Amino acid sequence: MQYALLIHESEAHWDSMSEAEQSEIMAGYGSFSQHLAESGQILGGERLQPSDTATTVRVRDGKVALTDGPFTETKEQLGGFFLIEAQDLDEATAIAAKIPTATYGCVEVRPIWLMGD
Repeated sequence: MQYALLIHESEAHWDSMSEAEQSEIMAGYGSFSQHLAESGQILGGERLQPSDTATTVRVRDGKVALTDGPFTETKEQLGGFFLIEAQDLDEATAIAAKIPTATYGCVEVRPIWLMGD
């Protein structure tokens, strides 16, 4: 089964970290990604640019409205994601717990709804 691991963190917290702390987190992501690649469980994933680069699109009564920034104001922002293959939710949450940001942010684990299911 496929799962999206949605990584949420406070951008302010990230910005407050020293370069050494940020480097340590990024090294952890490198190791984590390598392990997923070697296990064949990674299907994709990317780091996202900061939320102030986002544009939110809404269509109401046929009119398109664009808003700078994320959909809602939150304490934590979506910072990236992994798309993985796991046998079940237990395995997916165990994988999510190894994501470095889970130690100070959170990781939402969401099953993929494949077309045709």
